[in-house]
Amino acid sequence: MKKSILLTLFLALSFTVSATETKLMVRAKAKDAKFIGSSIGGAYVIVRNAVNNQILAEGITTGSTGNTDLIMKTPIDRNTQLTDDKTAGFLAVVDIDEPTFVRVEVISPYNKKNAQVRASTELWLIPGKDILGDGVVVEIPGFVIDILTPNTHQYISKQSIGEGLDIRANMVMMCGCPIEKGGIWDSTPMEVVAILKKDGTTVASIPLDNSSRNIFEGRMQVTETGYYEVTVYAYDSTTGNTGVDKVNYVVTD
Repeated sequence: MKKSILLTLFLALSFTVSATETKLMVRAKAKDAKFIGSSIGGAYVIVRNAVNNQILAEGITTGSTGNTDLIMKTPIDRNTQLTDDKTAGFLAVVDIDEPTFVRVEVISPYNKKNAQVRASTELWLIPGKDILGDGVVVEIPGFVIDILTPNTHQYISKQSIGEGLDIRANMVMMCGCPIEKGGIWDSTPMEVVAILKKDGTTVASIPLDNSSRNIFEGRMQVTETGYYEVTVYAYDSTTGNTGVDKVNYVVTD
């Protein structure tokens, strides 16, 4: 009996000792933009065993969005590293004792629920064979849009609207990078439109103008009381990036 217990303990200890610490750098990169890091709340990363879904590591990407000139302005040759030790990422450290097929899941931007994208990829991890540098880069498409005016569930009197209801939205790249006319992320080719519904029926659709950095504005005629919904969408035909936000409000007498 004693020998059996000792053998069991020996085998358990052997298994523990044979597990090897292996590092995997995971980064989330906005499509047509930079890395997703601390300035917008980061991306949430989950590394799972792809066979049994066991979570091996999880955490938030932290750090800067990266070097703008290198990422956005410089022709990239093969094997060029886009990141440095300050660039946003999550270093997953896992203990494995054999080659393990893993799924890397990214939820980003983590703090912007209306714009969140879930993206994933899979790869083999080999015990003791770290994947560092740029590591595994998961692309996150889209725009982050926040409607600023009107406010969610705002009650607005018909008399106060006057010449029209102002529609105002803030829009950035998924990394938080700024959008403006003539900028690196030029708003000129981007289509940003507000769609107005009253009691579930579409009553108007107008383009929004990029009045200042990240801000898109327009005005809609509202003449009747009722329940309204505003949807603002953005579309870039060059990159395929899209984004949407919605708010509901009420117009009263």
